[in-house]
Amino acid sequence: MTPHEIKTFRFYQQWLSGQEEFLLHTSGSTGRPKPIRLQRAQMQASARLTGQALGLQAGDRALVCLSTDYIAGLMMLVRAFELDLDLLVVPPSSTPLVDLPDEATFEFTALVPMQLQKTLTDTPDKLPILNRMKAILIGGAPVSLSLQQQLQQIQAPVYHTYGMTETVSHIALRRLNGSQASDLFVPLSGVTTGLDERGCLTINSVLTNHQTLITNDRVELHADGAFRWLGRLDHVINSGGVKVQAEKVERAMATVLLSYQQGRLASRRFFAAPLPHAELGQQVVAIIEGSPLDKASESELRQALLEQNLLHKYELPRQFFYLPQLEETTTGKVNRSATVAQISAEKDEQS
Repeated sequence: MTPHEIKTFRFYQQWLSGQEEFLLHTSGSTGRPKPIRLQRAQMQASARLTGQALGLQAGDRALVCLSTDYIAGLMMLVRAFELDLDLLVVPPSSTPLVDLPDEATFEFTALVPMQLQKTLTDTPDKLPILNRMKAILIGGAPVSLSLQQQLQQIQAPVYHTYGMTETVSHIALRRLNGSQASDLFVPLSGVTTGLDERGCLTINSVLTNHQTLITNDRVELHADGAFRWLGRLDHVINSGGVKVQAEKVERAMATVLLSYQQGRLASRRFFAAPLPHAELGQQVVAIIEGSPLDKASESELRQALLEQNLLHKYELPRQFFYLPQLEETTTGKVNRSATVAQISAEKDEQS
């Protein structure tokens, strides 16, 4: 048996034996992975709420292609137990449908953005498998604008998830494709959302054991509890006293790159970050994966950001930096702090 199969089978045994508490670890995307203890009742409630939100029924078939080391993969197993779903577990890979027969039918799956991207680009013949589903969840990382454009070809509803290990997977969903696509996350039934004094999201529900969980996510909260995600509080760049949300810069750049140079740069990974500046304290920079752009192209990008009213002049990246590959966490997410540290070290060497 593979390590993935061993871990999955061990969880089967623990769950079926009635184990009441489970030790999991966060993905480490915003810091070091930390241990989290979850109660069986929390996980059961999460499974039921997902089933209710997506209209899943007993006998529906689910495809599990996420690592069961983390909450997203484990909750696929719990949903199968609690909702009486038929389950097919395949090893995690970037193209999880590649070995499935074309006639394979599933009602439900969960993917990370890279898996959906690679499936659509590398195995387009598997699109009918996705189209036959009741619902597809995508989470674990931001969904790029270029991917959002691509997934419009999928007929089945695709939902972006908001959640974390502490909330036992997702607590809210937003539709990404079709006529119901929205930039608002809609909380699951019984989930209460709010704002703290910093403008960050708070969550209270059975999934948090009815304790108020305070996040570091800045959101625009609507009266009905739905929210628009603005970015992480710890990604705010203080440049000359002006607070710039890194994710706003990234969304603006992604919008421009969709059409810039026929979109050839749209699939590149990048992010906005602060670097020290003698006068401003921090300056906004963009760190881009791949070969460097020339200075003329960088100027064109800045000009497009201004002309399309996507950013104010103080939000524009003052410098662009390039790496052959961005640093990653153990789960394949971009490691911002490690990448910035690498850029800073290279700058120090050159100075």
